[in-house]
Amino acid sequence: MIVRSKAPLRISFAGGGTDVSPYFEQYGGAVLSTTINKFAYATLSTREDQDLTVSSLDYDIVAKYKCDDCFAYDGELDLVKAVINNVRNTYTWDNSLNHRGMDIFIHSDAPPGSGLGSSSTMVVALIGIFQRYLNLPLTNYDLAELAYKAERIDLGIKGGLQDQYAATFGGFNYIEFHPTSVVVNPLRIHPEYLNELEYNLLLCYTGRTRLSAHILDRQIGSVSEKRDTVMEALHESKRIAVEMKNSLLQGRLNDFGALLHEAWLHKKNLDTQITNPEIDNLYEVARKHGAIGGKILGAGGGGYLLFYCDFRKKHIIAQKLEECGGQVVEFGFDSAGLQTWITN
Repeated sequence: MIVRSKAPLRISFAGGGTDVSPYFEQYGGAVLSTTINKFAYATLSTREDQDLTVSSLDYDIVAKYKCDDCFAYDGELDLVKAVINNVRNTYTWDNSLNHRGMDIFIHSDAPPGSGLGSSSTMVVALIGIFQRYLNLPLTNYDLAELAYKAERIDLGIKGGLQDQYAATFGGFNYIEFHPTSVVVNPLRIHPEYLNELEYNLLLCYTGRTRLSAHILDRQIGSVSEKRDTVMEALHESKRIAVEMKNSLLQGRLNDFGALLHEAWLHKKNLDTQITNPEIDNLYEVARKHGAIGGKILGAGGGGYLLFYCDFRKKHIIAQKLEECGGQVVEFGFDSAGLQTWITN
């Protein structure tokens, strides 16, 4: 038997950071995001022995274990180990499965540190193959929560809640984060507005990935200390997420673009390393040549920039960004969320 899954990467428009503890526990958080047609993939193939092999195309690693091993986290394929440990500890595996090995193969359309939620999306894809293989009774909320536990709690990887829910549910969502619950609100946006939005958006790779842990550590410390600049930036980011949601639903896309710029101005106040001279230069070039607004995706420091452009100037902006060292990437929206299937 071969089980495959794919989970979509996400673009977060506004509200990022308000889904990170302790902010949402004290004030409630809200994020506006969508998933795109870039994916994390996982494949599970059964074996006749008890061996477990894990192959990562992105890291060019092949590791061998035993299926009944208790996996320690040592920096080698820890996302896979955390998923297996969580599934095994949370659900009762059928005895026959305990004596069957498997091969797991994983790869992603974007590397960790890209700002597209790739690590969390990979965890969702991995849980997806086990959900399908073991026929686990998981709702989308259960699956996203299990992904959060594996990555954030068990592995201690810094970050918020939004990525796991975005990858699981898919599509445009306004996601609310409460102290004890998460609510995913799917947005019914008119297809004409979606087509126009997709046509006017431009995604640009800055040329480098980043490690977000230090940025998030400082943000968490700032929230704990209630530093005025950071608290105001997070409050405003949450407000802008609401306004952007309304502008999308009402088809006010130029307002959406202007709010994207406003969100970027507040995001930069969260930490001094969210931007750098290279990012600032790319942003200024895009704005100079007609971008209405834009922002860095994810925690910042590298990865992808997203711009909303006047369609008549989008090709010029793309050319200028490429001349400055950026890499413009084609993409489209994806609404399906996590998908799994069985093949032979």
